[in-house]
Amino acid sequence: MKTLILFALLLISNLFGYAQKNIEKTTITVTVPNVTSSNGEVYFGLFDENTFMKSEPIQSEKSKIIDGVATVTFSNVPAGTYGISCYHDANDNKKMDFDQNGMPKEDYGVSNNNMSYGPPIWDDAKFEVKSENLNIEIRL
Repeated sequence: MKTLILFALLLISNLFGYAQKNIEKTTITVTVPNVTSSNGEVYFGLFDENTFMKSEPIQSEKSKIIDGVATVTFSNVPAGTYGISCYHDANDNKKMDFDQNGMPKEDYGVSNNNMSYGPPIWDDAKFEVKSENLNIEIRL
């Protein structure tokens, strides 16, 4: 009987721990409202400080363009500091294209919409994720 009670208590405490972990994760919905054409798709990447502009994103999504708008949702994002970048793959070759001098040929944007000359900067793009769901707008 003691074993059965102990097992039940362990099971219940495990379920509470699992529920708490799920509560701490959130969703981030990202909208690009100003895509200039319906050609191709818009690709999005969710990054942390260690991966921003250096490696593969933590999560990636893509969106078709409907009436000049592209929207994606990143799910199960734990609390932390993140940045998002996106680009309009107008020619649908699944990569961002650049001129010979390194200038982007396709429109792009980052979270917080701070577009300066040169590549995006982490400190300009970062934002905090806590427990509430976020809606972010990025302009290309």
